[in-house]
Amino acid sequence: MNQNNNRLSVGEKLAYALGDASANIAWRGVSTFLLIFYTDVFGLAPAIAGLVLLVGRFTDGISDILMGVVGDRTHSKYGHFRPWILWTAIPLGVTLSLIFTAPDWSMDAKIAYAFITYVLFMVIYTANNVPYGSLMAVMTPDDKERTSLSSFRMVGAFAGGMLVQGALLFLVAYFGSVNPDLNVEKVDSDRYTVSFSTKEDFQKVKISTNDGIATFVWADSINSPSAIPTTAKNLSVKAGEQYRFLVTGQANLSSDDISIIDQSRGYSNSMYIMSAILVLALLVTFRFTRERVAPPADQKTDLKSDLKDLIHNKPWIVLLVVGLLFNVYNNIKQGITVMYFSHYIHDQFLAATYMVCLMLASIGGAMLTTPLGRIMGKKKLFITALVVTGVINALIAFCGPQDVTAIFIIGTASEVFAAFLPTLFFAMLGDAADYSEYVNGRRATGLVYAAGSFATKFGGGIAGAVIGVILGAFGYVGTDPATYAAAAPGLVMIMSWVPTIIVVLGAAVMFLYPLDQSKQDKITNELEMRRQLEVKK
Repeated sequence: MNQNNNRLSVGEKLAYALGDASANIAWRGVSTFLLIFYTDVFGLAPAIAGLVLLVGRFTDGISDILMGVVGDRTHSKYGHFRPWILWTAIPLGVTLSLIFTAPDWSMDAKIAYAFITYVLFMVIYTANNVPYGSLMAVMTPDDKERTSLSSFRMVGAFAGGMLVQGALLFLVAYFGSVNPDLNVEKVDSDRYTVSFSTKEDFQKVKISTNDGIATFVWADSINSPSAIPTTAKNLSVKAGEQYRFLVTGQANLSSDDISIIDQSRGYSNSMYIMSAILVLALLVTFRFTRERVAPPADQKTDLKSDLKDLIHNKPWIVLLVVGLLFNVYNNIKQGITVMYFSHYIHDQFLAATYMVCLMLASIGGAMLTTPLGRIMGKKKLFITALVVTGVINALIAFCGPQDVTAIFIIGTASEVFAAFLPTLFFAMLGDAADYSEYVNGRRATGLVYAAGSFATKFGGGIAGAVIGVILGAFGYVGTDPATYAAAAPGLVMIMSWVPTIIVVLGAAVMFLYPLDQSKQDKITNELEMRRQLEVKK
């Protein structure tokens, strides 16, 4: 096998990239919107919502390892890993839809539903994503070509993320519109009475102004000492009944400035569409990719030896820890963004623009990873990216609600360097699989790549728990707008200092990674020679 035969076509790289586009429709949809869906729409307490995320992803860590073992031992005409992309495409779309569906049940039943559907989603995500990640290591034996393939993968991932993060809030507003009969009457310069009725019943709607700044008080409780002005009101609505509020804090208010949305229906219908796109993208990945690297011909199936090799694989151990830390970093930022813009910046729809800007920055960062990796080596670039993204991100702590431009600049700059992290991580897992084959004469690609899935999911679980605990400490209750102002310092803390501390710790761990570029080149060349000898035999 010569070097040219190790090259992949652009078409195959794009097809592979669509697999991570679909995975990120699911993953970024969950990491960005599920926590706010659980707290503000489903009605779970922040600590309970965080516990659901943590328990679901912790228990799923076991299935990551099992799926790596199963993938290595799957034998079909499609290869070891490709068939799992086909088999799990539809189930993944269905379970994604289920976790964003809010049945009108008791709170205990809702909690049980959240645990069951989320764990089921995570198991199927594992069955899809571990084989998908492993596929990269067997599409080509060339470590530099794998870095290029990983760049394509991350472009696909960020494009999928941009789709869900940029479009979902607008889709929620579209599908959640209740089409009310709305009337706005001016009381004085910045006070208005707003009344509305609907033609059908709704379990829960949220009324606010589009910019989220004006405050609402129930009109029949204006003189009550218990009346608390809040930037939004959540209420159940019966067809034909009139609901009246006094709205203060916005001049020239009109009906176009009022948002009345059934968020439950909006989120559900929006995710149904995203799920359909996810399934189609996975089917394209399955159809247009191929497996080319097989384990050594004389390798015997031996789980005990595979696990022994794994725990003695120092590159893999370091990558597992660093991957966990930078995934906590990324998932904290993703999980808090919508809340931060909704309740601190007071403009939920601006969050969509912000996330699109970050995704565009991520695509640029992913495209830069391959050339910079060749110049600096993957290890040095990884450490640099960890430190720089963390330091820049910390600057958000100094921004107030009015500093929107500065927040966009800081977030975008930080995200360019954050994009290097997953791009390098998944390429380097292939290097860790090569290292095991080089040292032990055995290859367990699926088991090695289970680290990627474990780090991604368990990191997200830790992130959700961290967010839930901090918000709970600041008294945040998603269904009670009166708690939002007191929770603002917690939102800022979670958006800035907390993730930065975690990612800088990851940089310290990465110094222990033993494979510099010269060592990796030696391993790649040696394995290529061994495979050529096997072909001649």
